[in-house]
Amino acid sequence: MAGERPVALVTGASSGIGRGLALRLALDGYAVGLLARRAGHLREVAAEIGERGGIASVHRCDVSERAQVLHAVEDCSARLGPVDVLVANAGMGSHMPVDELNGDDVELVMRVNFLGAVHAVEALLPAMLARGSGQLVAVASLAGYCGLPRRPAYCASKAAMIGFFESLRLDLRHKGIAVTIVSPGFVRTAMTGGEGSVRPFMVELEPALDRIARAIRTRRRSLAFPWQIALPAAMARSLPPVLFDFVARRIRH
Repeated sequence: MAGERPVALVTGASSGIGRGLALRLALDGYAVGLLARRAGHLREVAAEIGERGGIASVHRCDVSERAQVLHAVEDCSARLGPVDVLVANAGMGSHMPVDELNGDDVELVMRVNFLGAVHAVEALLPAMLARGSGQLVAVASLAGYCGLPRRPAYCASKAAMIGFFESLRLDLRHKGIAVTIVSPGFVRTAMTGGEGSVRPFMVELEPALDRIARAIRTRRRSLAFPWQIALPAAMARSLPPVLFDFVARRIRH
């Protein structure tokens, strides 16, 4: 019975990190709400969870549309029970050369990567506050730590996400609700080019899922990896501008 299990809701659960985390959470005993635009892919994930003895519900939704997210969360809660863990993972990549800068494209990236997470939090936070328990997990990116070449919209969206969830963490720290911010570097998924792609310090998907699942399980405040990128990214703002520019130009995201 779903009511006997804690409930997790994963956005962007149709592929990549979101799909992997949905499967991991199901193995950890959660009933999992799967949310993404591609219903066919979600049904495949749900079927795999069911074959392993788990419980999942499918919710086709465009996270950039607030009304759709609110409806999907309401439907998930009605079918599985109150959501204990939100994994705000849905996102899109963006390659935007400076001579092709377009406000509509920037807005789309912000709506999916940042506002999609905001919509999910808006839908779930009141019930978590009423219960005095819950966990909000943001899958951000090391790209949110500093600007990178040809990624202005993507970096801005992830920086906004990190700032938003950091602020929530401070406000919720005495209300029984944990906030976990995950900032990966390059994880081998379709978004980073898949098999054969070569990126600096690329982390394979399964080891990345191990780290993220552990951070969720221990309600860790933040997780940034791999250290070879996380450390210089965290230090970037204290670097002299000339050195920062030198380092940033050599990162390909």
